[in-house]
This record gives sequence, C-alpha cells and structure tokens, in this order.
Amino acid sequence: MLLLVDLDGVVYRGADPVPGVAALLAARAAAGDDIVYVTNNSMHYRADYVTRLASMGAPVTADRVVSSPRATALYLVEREPGVRRVLTVGASGLDRELRDVGLDVVAAAYVAERMAREGLDGWAAAGHPDAVVAGLDPQLTYLRIAAAADCVRAGARFIATNRDPVYPTGRWLRPGAGSVIAAIETTTGISPLVIGKPEPLLLEEAARAVGADPRTAIVIGDGLSTDIAAARTVGARSVLMLTGVSSRAEAEALPAALRPTAVATDADELGAVLRGLALGG
Repeated sequence: MLLLVDLDGVVYRGADPVPGVAALLAARAAAGDDIVYVTNNSMHYRADYVTRLASMGAPVTADRVVSSPRATALYLVEREPGVRRVLTVGASGLDRELRDVGLDVVAAAYVAERMAREGLDGWAAAGHPDAVVAGLDPQLTYLRIAAAADCVRAGARFIATNRDPVYPTGRWLRPGAGSVIAAIETTTGISPLVIGKPEPLLLEEAARAVGADPRTAIVIGDGLSTDIAAARTVGARSVLMLTGVSSRAEAEALPAALRPTAVATDADELGAVLRGLALGG
C-alpha cells in the first residue's frame, strides 16, 4: 500500500513523538508499504525532516519527504517549464527546495532591501521574476509584501505553498502562510495557485515520488479540513488520527460523503485499521 502520512499531529506533536507511530510505520515499510511524508509546513528543508524522523525510528529518506516547498518546486519544473526566476516570500527551506531543482531564486528580503536603498519598485529590484512563490515568512515586512505584489501585478505567476491560516508553535497560535498569501492577494486582487492541502497537488506530487497513482493511497492525517479533504479531492482513502487537531465528534458531524474512511485514536488502532484496509476492508 501507499501511505501518505502527515507529520505534526500524526508522527509527532510539537517536539514529542506520538507514541508507537514511528514503530508502526517502520513495520509497515518492512512489510512492503511505500511511505511518503506530506506536510504543509513551508519553512523547512527535507534534510531537517529526515534527521528528525530517523531519530524517532521512522523509515525515511529525503525523496520520501514531500513538503509544500518540495511539491511546489517539483510542480514548477514538471508543469511550468517557462518559470526560471522566482521571487520567494518565505523561510530558507523554501529557497533551498526551489534551488535544488535548478530555479533561480531571489528572496523578498533581498529585494526589499534594494527597494529601500535604491528607490526601485519590486519588479525591477527582483530582476523581473517569472513567478512569486509565497509561504510562511516569520520575518515578514511591509516591503516584502510590496515586492511580491509589484511582481504579481507585473504578470509574475502567483503560487502559494499553502493557505493554512495559523501556525501552531506549541504554546501559541501564530499567523500561518495563509495570512501572508492573503496580504498579497488582497493588494493585487489576484488569487494564487495553491499547492498544499486541501488542494490536490501536494498529494499528487507525493504519489509521483514513488511512481504511484494518488487514488491508490491511504492518507493518514489529523486535520479534517486539510488532510482528509485533500484525500477526498484526489479520490484516496483516508484515516483520521485523533492525536492532533480534529476530533471524532467533528468527523461524525460531517455529511457521510465528507468523512474519513476510518478513524484511529492511537498507533494500535491505526495498525488495526491499516491491516483491515490492506485486506480490502
């Protein structure tokens, strides 16, 4: 089976592993399942996840981690070959993923400095990029938004890693990538192409990483409005883990067509669910 596994709220919660999940995934991989990790988080590079997951005992290689920045990079090189130069609004992980596939990346932080120092508009200061890719930028400034907006107005393709409205940090809820996207969208009147969940592109790229059809996957996630909704969009089965943001009551309150295929409270229940689905249940 192909398992597309969300990270925060499924494999770990903040800094702490979810008990038993890494060991279960290791057992499933040993039995022949393909496991690809999928996350909307736009700030980190794949190697960061590999180190963390390996330390928990989860089966992982860099090509089996498809974050929203990685999916964005793959989407651009595979489906929009005319895009070569990209202005980024985000963290270093986004820049690294885009550079990894050969794109010419200019960061909004640099462009904003040029705008202030040289009196340029964002389009000129960025060197006329083909696209603007925006995600979560913890150092966001007014001029970074202005730089992105200038480029989008000038015709650059507008792409969002995800629209998550908030970013949980453990103790706090901080503004998510969706808040950054909304600022650019509001000032330009132009809506972006969105890569991350609940849109289908992240899961499509994750399945493509192992040469599979996303409709054959089982999506394991903790968010009804992201993971489970994305699974439904690509026609995949899904398991809601009650170790994160969504509850059983919320799932049961949905119309039958919008509910996950199954619900699991912990790793033991998840293992039982997966065995049943493998048998066609």
